[in-house]
Amino acid sequence: MTLMTERRSTGFVVTSGTPMPNEIRADAVVHDQKQAQARNISGFNYSAPAELFPSRIKKSRTKTRYMRFDTAAEAVRFAVEDIAPPALLGAYLEVDEARFGVQEIRFLYDSVGYPLKRATPQN
Repeated sequence: MTLMTERRSTGFVVTSGTPMPNEIRADAVVHDQKQAQARNISGFNYSAPAELFPSRIKKSRTKTRYMRFDTAAEAVRFAVEDIAPPALLGAYLEVDEARFGVQEIRFLYDSVGYPLKRATPQN
């Protein structure tokens, strides 16, 4: 099979045909990491130290910065209750070298195993 490459005016190279072997391996590694992370959420350690990394999006008006927490439960609570949703887009939580995005953070907060008292919803 022929591999066709075209350079666009944007500077990106578009390749059609068979993917490169490294691309296949990288996709498989990312897929395996996502599956392992999804399995680990059920046994998530809320008492482990955690780091909250802000979004790299510069358009946000709220200035969320890198923060460290003594427990992952505190970090999850802070992310869900204290940060405005637009500022949380693109942010992630790192616990025991595993990264959790916005959807996973929300899942951890809503989980039955979440140890802290949740804020009462405002109508």
